[in-house]
Amino acid sequence: MSIRTFITMILFCAVMVETDAQSVATDSIENDTITSSEVKQSLPQKLDTKLTNKYFKTKYDTNYVVRPDQKWLLRLLVNQTGDHFHAKGTVRDVWSKYDLHTRQNTTFSLEVNYCDLAASLSINPAKTHGDYNDYELNLEYHGNQFSIDANYQRATSLAGDIKLGNIDHLDEEGLRMNVVNIASYYTFNHRRFSFPAALYQNYYQVRSAGSWLAGVSFQGGSIKTTRELQERSPEAPVVHINFGHVGIGGGYGYNLVLGKRSQWLLHLSALPTVVVYNYNKLTVNGMEIKAKHMRVNMIFNERAAVIYHFAPRYFAGASLMMSNSLFDDKAVIINQNKWIARAFLGVRL
Repeated sequence: MSIRTFITMILFCAVMVETDAQSVATDSIENDTITSSEVKQSLPQKLDTKLTNKYFKTKYDTNYVVRPDQKWLLRLLVNQTGDHFHAKGTVRDVWSKYDLHTRQNTTFSLEVNYCDLAASLSINPAKTHGDYNDYELNLEYHGNQFSIDANYQRATSLAGDIKLGNIDHLDEEGLRMNVVNIASYYTFNHRRFSFPAALYQNYYQVRSAGSWLAGVSFQGGSIKTTRELQERSPEAPVVHINFGHVGIGGGYGYNLVLGKRSQWLLHLSALPTVVVYNYNKLTVNGMEIKAKHMRVNMIFNERAAVIYHFAPRYFAGASLMMSNSLFDDKAVIINQNKWIARAFLGVRL
């Protein structure tokens, strides 16, 4: 065998060995790829993926409203609520007037929000010490297009003035109140105007915008004297007030953005509704008088908020929500003013 032939055989073997090595490496990569693609996500991972995709999939015009980069939102809140109630009417030639208010309810809350799923823990120091026995439940949802505020309150802390004819009555915790307030509204310019940016802070409003609103309002409940009051003060009148207002209307909301980096957000919205049906009844010592079911009156729903961003991740602010009814009738007048105020400090993670 010549040297040239020997060298040729060595080169041929080397080429074959390299080809086999590349084939083995390719097979290994393909096997690894198949193995990794066959790995299934766990249920928490699937849920997290769906929440993340939904969170960052927005229908807003991103020139006006954007999502924060962070998915976690923590807020410390101080909440205060109150309710004022006014009624008057003449039953069997006996005139009576009621100017009442509940004790203010103050709570401290920690809210945790992940991809728009929120939970909160609230503490009422007065209730913890036994100084506050009322019950209140607030539910809020503010979406791109639809929003709803609902409040239920059961109170025995009513105080104020009750006048029956020429006799003045003032007796705390002698009345029991159950009240429901609901306001729902539709945002027409929902691609550029964001209620959540002003009230939830899970969006950024980066450019000023406003929107017309359409909505429905409801206020309803009852106030009546307790047995304890009747046993304690037999001369006090036995009063039972029933009321219910349904309103339909429209309004306007505006988010004003200030600062070079959109640091300030000022929100103001008003939704006046016309009462199209009511059920108002005043009963005093077994005698009653009713208002007309169809009478034009108003329910006003107002929202205001101010938010300041110290940095993209840190912010502070305050908000106010109010629901006021203006109902006037020759027979009986019943008005209610419900408000919720908040101050908050937040961080995005």
